[in-house]
Amino acid sequence: MAVFHCVRVIFVLFLVCGSLRDALSFYLPGLAPVSFCEKEESDKNNDVPDCKSTIELFVNRLDSVESVLPYEYTAFDFCADESEKRPSENLGQVLFGERIELSPYKFSFKKNLECQSVCLKSYNTEKAEEKAKLDFLKKGMLLNYQHHWIVDNMPVTWCYDVEDNQKFCNPGFPIGCYVTDTGRPKDACVVSADFNDKDTFYIFNHVDITIFYHVVENEAAGARLVAAKLEPKSYKYTNMEKPDCKGPPMSLNNKFNGEVKIPYTYSVKFVEDKQIRWASRWDYILESMPHTNIQWFSIMNSLVIVLFLSGMVAMIMLRTLHKDIARYNQMDSVEDAQEEFGWKLVHGDVFRPPRKGMLLSVFLGSGTQIFIMTFVTLFFACLGFLSPANRGALMTCAVVLWVLLGTPAGYVAARYYKSFGGEKWKTNVLLTAFLCPGVVFADFFIMNLILWGEGSSAAMPFGTLVAILALWFCISVPLTFIGAYFGFKKSGIEHPVRTNQIPRQIPEQSFYTKPLPGIVMGGILPFGCIFIQLFFILNSIWSHQMYYMFGFLFLVFIILVITCSEATVLLCYFHLCAEDYHWQWRSFLTSGFTAVYFLVYAIHYFFSKLQISGLASTILYFGYTMIMALIFFLFTGTIGFFACFWFVTKIYSVVKVD
Repeated sequence: MAVFHCVRVIFVLFLVCGSLRDALSFYLPGLAPVSFCEKEESDKNNDVPDCKSTIELFVNRLDSVESVLPYEYTAFDFCADESEKRPSENLGQVLFGERIELSPYKFSFKKNLECQSVCLKSYNTEKAEEKAKLDFLKKGMLLNYQHHWIVDNMPVTWCYDVEDNQKFCNPGFPIGCYVTDTGRPKDACVVSADFNDKDTFYIFNHVDITIFYHVVENEAAGARLVAAKLEPKSYKYTNMEKPDCKGPPMSLNNKFNGEVKIPYTYSVKFVEDKQIRWASRWDYILESMPHTNIQWFSIMNSLVIVLFLSGMVAMIMLRTLHKDIARYNQMDSVEDAQEEFGWKLVHGDVFRPPRKGMLLSVFLGSGTQIFIMTFVTLFFACLGFLSPANRGALMTCAVVLWVLLGTPAGYVAARYYKSFGGEKWKTNVLLTAFLCPGVVFADFFIMNLILWGEGSSAAMPFGTLVAILALWFCISVPLTFIGAYFGFKKSGIEHPVRTNQIPRQIPEQSFYTKPLPGIVMGGILPFGCIFIQLFFILNSIWSHQMYYMFGFLFLVFIILVITCSEATVLLCYFHLCAEDYHWQWRSFLTSGFTAVYFLVYAIHYFFSKLQISGLASTILYFGYTMIMALIFFLFTGTIGFFACFWFVTKIYSVVKVD
């Protein structure tokens, strides 16, 4: 009851804080609205310092669904800003490889411009350095790399018609496209019949930008930007000095040798929109995604099925177990006691120390750390603190929480290790602090070496790598030691029954109570409640789509916890009834086997949904997938173990044992 009241108080406090935020117009850092006004008004209104007249356009990394390797904007030799001003980046942005920098595209509010020149790039294929730059640009078009531009902290979108007369707004647009030597247009080349030359690249060197703004009422001056859209185009200008945005597309024949000049231009137009509010300016992007309408029904259908199955499992457990406990408690005579069978026969062995108990305790400590981190991160994401507009906040929150949660990890590992008489406490605390994080870091470091070798923007700088190690060694490890100290200092867990000195012989098991079949079957139901959400999560990671359904994800998280617990407890009960008392590792592996299904699904997703090519991209995909599978294994395994630990402790504490 105390825990329930604490949760309720925290929930009420968050509601009050949310109400105060709305009432006092409080905004999160980096998400506060910016007012814009014309230059003349900005000069007059010196008393309104936040009213800006210049709109800056930032560029992010370029990525592709056909490659895992993102690259910085300057890697493709586009027009760059001479000041090299770069906004501050948080830890999450660095880990995700985001490289936001200022572009040479600058606009004055409400000042429309036509066919403005940005820069002119020249390449001579006879010079090795310039030829390498041009070849890299062609490679980007061949792999359909996408620009990602940002205006006022919102993506500049390319909106086009898709099936059923619906409009899809993509938060990126391609560098260019390619027509094969057989005349087949690839990717964006299908948008125009002018892209028809064989074995030719077409570069989008012009953009028509439309910026929508909303005039703020009841304020002294200013307007807020609510949308930014563009349309990429290709022009081969006859007059490089005075472009007119007319003529045939800018083509680059794959076999052409000589000098190539690529001019970059833009047009900008401002449109007032009285319908879109600043608080809902991201909605048109999210609502246009083609899978959005399909998602809701699929997710709700999955949740209903999982809840129904969970209810069935709970009902079977309660009814069956209630009858067993009632029957055993009614046995008063010695003759009745001799007729005992099932799970009561193994009461003297059920709390026997497991094999490899050190490793299990370490896994439980790391799993507890991951569980609390995931719960708190998703909770804050549901409140809107970690929305897509707050770039990098999700990963930053997760990493910081993991670092600060070393104490629960050390405490749980030490407490459980001591419960079965473990004496190597130094080894226990060192393994808890370094084993699982070390495996993840080693995998991550190898992937980072590959990214360094490929020159990708996702490669973590050396300074950031040192900072991550400092967070681990200087904060997480000492907190783990503190948690382990309190865990070993506290008295051991008192079990409701004594353990016999001589282990009981386990009888021959049927097929479904053997370890491997039970473990394989145990992961099916938990995986069934996440595979739909898993598809969208993998899409957001590898197909570069926005993920914003944190409310549904949090609900699926709760359902996953319940399903893992019930499925593991059910199988644990069957094993105890079959007089098999080795439940510790089996309970951990039963729910942890969900990670194996996750891994199989990720492999299926790679071959069926992605078009990734190249050895480096393939290694990176499976390297990062192994990290996610390990984290998921520890997370689900810990849930199953503690559910079974609670279950076993409860049933043997209510049954009379002589």
